[in-house]
Amino acid sequence: MRFAICNETFQNWTWEDTCRFVASTGYEGIEVAPFTLAEDVRTLGERRRAELRAVAEGAGLTIVGLHWLLVSPKGLSLTTEDRAVREATSQYLQSLVDFCADLGGRVMVLGSPAQRRIPQGGTAQDAAERFCDAIRPALDLALQRGIRICIEPLPPPEADFILTLEEAHGILARLNHPAAYTILDVKSASAENEPIPSLIRKFAGSIAHVHANDANRRGPGFGDTDFVPILAALREVGYSGFVSVEVFDYSPDPQTIARTALAYLHAAEDDPQASCTKL
Repeated sequence: MRFAICNETFQNWTWEDTCRFVASTGYEGIEVAPFTLAEDVRTLGERRRAELRAVAEGAGLTIVGLHWLLVSPKGLSLTTEDRAVREATSQYLQSLVDFCADLGGRVMVLGSPAQRRIPQGGTAQDAAERFCDAIRPALDLALQRGIRICIEPLPPPEADFILTLEEAHGILARLNHPAAYTILDVKSASAENEPIPSLIRKFAGSIAHVHANDANRRGPGFGDTDFVPILAALREVGYSGFVSVEVFDYSPDPQTIARTALAYLHAAEDDPQASCTKL
């Protein structure tokens, strides 16, 4: 199994220092939050994109793709009643597809709960219709550029729309698009009423990416979430993508997070019968 880590873990680090450390720790990939590189990726020209990719590849890393897609620029929304805002958001999502492809990435994780909220007085049905219409142009471009866009379920209170893998699967059925997938985010899936290994088996055909995090929002090995059956289920269904460490609590420090999480994941993968050491 291939492991990656998300770059926003390394707050205030340069891209060069981040890539060198991530590679030296033993990760094979790095996942990018676009807002950490620019407020608007359209300001990053061809030369800078090539430099970013070259730095990662020079360190021996694959740029897995993008997540936290719509944090910036401010004011974006896929579900607002304002048609002009939806159109601007749709256009920016297409720009992110090009950015991802230029970096060599192959997946984009569409979480962004604040940018897909159900408008006050609106319905989930209305939100679904606007959401699907807004992302279709990006899906068409993603298909051309070899990208999979993964619609990420997020539980409340973080989100109020597309809360579960079942609901994400319903959106995929509505879209019926070959570039549309979903993602297993362990922290989010921990809020569901079904064991995570069962969810993996149920939705295996739709899962194109995995975020590894504890239910407590920290890294693997920093809490009570047992990754042994999770990784076993991923192997069972033939999952071949990256498993990216994504945390929301950046303590105690990036180095400890990265090293401990990777060591724990390797232990969980390599010796499923063993009790994996946790911090």
